Formats: sequence, C-alpha cells, structure tokens
Amino acid sequence: MRRINHIIETLPEKRKYVNSMETLVDDPTVSAELSGNVQRLKKRLMRAVGQAVADFNMIEEGDTILVCCSGGKDSYSLLTLLMALRERAPVRFRLIAMNLDQKQPGFPAEILPAYFESLGVEYHIATEDTYSIVKEKIPEGKTTCSLCSRLRRAIIYRIARELGATKIALGHHREDLIETMFLNMFFGGKIKAMPPKLLSDNGQHIVIRPLAYCAEADLARFARAMDYPIIPCNLCGSQENAQRKQIKAMLGEWDRLYPGRVESIATALQNVVPSHLADGTLYDFKTLKHDMPLVEGDLVFDRPDLPGSLGKESPVRWISWGVQ
Repeated sequence: MRRINHIIETLPEKRKYVNSMETLVDDPTVSAELSGNVQRLKKRLMRAVGQAVADFNMIEEGDTILVCCSGGKDSYSLLTLLMALRERAPVRFRLIAMNLDQKQPGFPAEILPAYFESLGVEYHIATEDTYSIVKEKIPEGKTTCSLCSRLRRAIIYRIARELGATKIALGHHREDLIETMFLNMFFGGKIKAMPPKLLSDNGQHIVIRPLAYCAEADLARFARAMDYPIIPCNLCGSQENAQRKQIKAMLGEWDRLYPGRVESIATALQNVVPSHLADGTLYDFKTLKHDMPLVEGDLVFDRPDLPGSLGKESPVRWISWGVQ
C-alpha cells in the first residue's frame, strides 16, 4: 500500500481542514503527500458537491444520511467528500456508511468494515444473499442487474427505516445522469434522466445524489490518487448492460472529438423549455392564442445563446456551504 493509505488510516485524529476543505493540516506529512494537482482536484469536487447540495436542498439540519458504499470509486469518493463537507457545512448532520454484502462469490467482506473503522465513521454492514435469488430467477447468460437492483433497493430502504435515516446518499455522477437520459430517449421513448433528488415510490424515503455535478473522469482520478481499496463490480459474473455500454462509448467519443459537449448536455438538464417541446401535459398548446406571452419567445430563426456549464453557476451558494 502506498503512503496515502497511512494517511487515510489516521484520518480520525486529523479532523481539521483548511478553509478550502482541501486537505488536513495537523500533520505536515499529509499536505506533503497530497500533491498540488490532487488538492486542486479535491477542491473542484468539493465545490461541485457543495453546489449540488445547495441547489437541491439535499442536506438539512439534523439529517441522518445513509451513505451507500459498494466499494467502487464513486461511493468511496462520495463518503470522503461528504465527511469533508460535514466539517464546514452550515448545518449539522450525521453520516452512516452502509454496505450490503450480497454474498457474491469472492466478495472480500472484510475490506469495507476495516476501511470504515480506519476512518472512524459510523457504519452498518448488511448481509443478504440476493446473489442466490438472482441466479435462481434469471436464466444463464441474461443480465441480472435489473432484478439485483430491485432487491438491493428494497433492502436499503428497509435499513434506512430501521436506522432512522432521513436521506439516502448514492454515488451517481454527472455521466450517470446523462447516460440514463439517453437510454430513456433511445430505448424508452421518453425524456427522463436520473434526478439529483428523488422521493421513493412509497413516499417514505428521500434519495440524494451529491455527485450529480461531478465528472466521472475527475472521480476516477481522485480515487486513484486516494488509493482506495476498490472492490470489483463484476464478482457476480454479470456483464454491464449493453445499451448503457453503447451510450457510455458514444459520450466518450463526443468528449474526445468535441470538448465541452458533455458539459453542455449536463447544462441542458437544468434548462428545460416545455413550450419548445411537444408534451401537451407540460404545456397547453391547444389554447395557444395570439399575443400570449412566451417565456422563451420565437427562436425558430435565431441562434440561442448557450448558458454556462452545469456546476459552474451560483458561487454564493458554494460559499454558504463552506466551499470558497
């Protein structure tokens, strides 16, 4: 293990952060270990998380947040960033890290408890053999992700209720939101993405996605720098959804050929104009008459000004959440 793991193991004794919430300052070896590039990267991620939290009122005074940790790069980063945010936030909230051991073959059950212990964070490990259920119900060679996800969601909701969690935090990032939108457009005939904040179907749980403004590439670089003990996501033997794989490849190609396009798509998720789509349930086209005011006006022959990128607006709200 690299030196950074020693830093992670000593985090509970080094809770004091600089104003930018970049790194710990009690021990000079900490800031020496984290390079300037990593510090700048963490600051960018913290700023994105702080803005998402403020924009969607994700965290409120007295919240108990169940942070779902799978052992992947995104959930590790989510926990790190929320712990740092808690040190500077204008409200008090409690974090409970949670992992679900689904009894997949070869799952290293000891890694996450040891990691949580090293952080000094409150945690809960749930053990449910959903792997056997999925294998019994899904024919060999078919994708198991859908059923597995439903079973996992039900367990997480139950545990959140048992632990008194008021919010459930998931590690979905900006590209997850965009990929979901294109999946629904291409294969479901619907303009629908993955919301940063969601009320469960039964109305009992609020799910938040604090990484909604964070780029996947930034999270990957951050995870490598932090040297997290990553647990593979394919222990069950299931392959990634082929359709999502195609969308991910498409976005990757766009990002390579047309820098800024992915950011523009992300911005579009917050700039929806129902009067310029074709959904009669969102805009009353039937009663449209002369001289009625339009929010956007007639842009048929005009080139519209493009707004700024998602996650680069409202600096005042960043400051209110302790991110300068």
